[in-house]
Amino acid sequence: MECAVLSDPRNAAFAVRLHFHDCFVQGCDGSILLDDTITLQGEKKASTNIHSLKGFRMMDRIKNSLESECPGIVSCADILTIAARDAVILVGGPYWEVPLGRKDSTTASYELANQNIPSANEGLLSIISKFLYQGLSVTDMVALSGAHTIGMARCKNFRERIYGDFEATLDANNPISKMYIEKLRSICPPIGKDAEKNITGMDNVTPEVFDNSYFQMLMRGEGVLNSDQELYSSLLGMETRALVKKYAVDPLAFFQQFSDSMVKLGNITNSDSFLSGEVRKNCRFINT
Repeated sequence: MECAVLSDPRNAAFAVRLHFHDCFVQGCDGSILLDDTITLQGEKKASTNIHSLKGFRMMDRIKNSLESECPGIVSCADILTIAARDAVILVGGPYWEVPLGRKDSTTASYELANQNIPSANEGLLSIISKFLYQGLSVTDMVALSGAHTIGMARCKNFRERIYGDFEATLDANNPISKMYIEKLRSICPPIGKDAEKNITGMDNVTPEVFDNSYFQMLMRGEGVLNSDQELYSSLLGMETRALVKKYAVDPLAFFQQFSDSMVKLGNITNSDSFLSGEVRKNCRFINT
């Protein structure tokens, strides 16, 4: 992970996102890493995953190293969990103990990947319901959203926001905010398929450092994704707004809650893989 993050700091965000997208479908079971085969449809091509997930080769390299040292011991699900923790540390975030012993699933769910993972333009109540379904609280949701302090967003996912209510949430008297929306619109014009893959940092201050500036951005009305800004600006978000304010002024409180919430996320289990799971030799394919 250290080599990967040194070569490209975005690899830290890729590792965290892979873990999150894995755990929200069938629990933390490594199903996100399975490739499509004749007999199995994986999750990689689901609408919530196809353009947002990278880092699969990074996980392959980690798995290959482990298999050569201690074959058949460390599951791909555990690799994802530890890699996410190490990634956060390597870009300045907190440390937490990772409980281990997950098994890899022999199944994946394309349908659940489309259903369970929040999307960029989703409303607050819908996102809250998806976290509650996984056994995660509103506090967990706000803290885990803070992972957007690292990583990038594609134009396709923030176009609706910057040509929608972005100006309504901004401070109209702040010239820096005005310049920021102009910059976003230059990256992402209102129409055109070619521009959809253009990217920008979800944290416009320190996009490669894990800190609390994401929450400060939301308070300025500068959240890049609709789903992010909803945490602060939604009329239904009294509880989420209070948490955004808290983490914006208290980075230690954010780090502590993020650590606790990441342990909870990593403990979402797949009862099937718990009983009949395996330790894959290659994270892309179930063992034959």
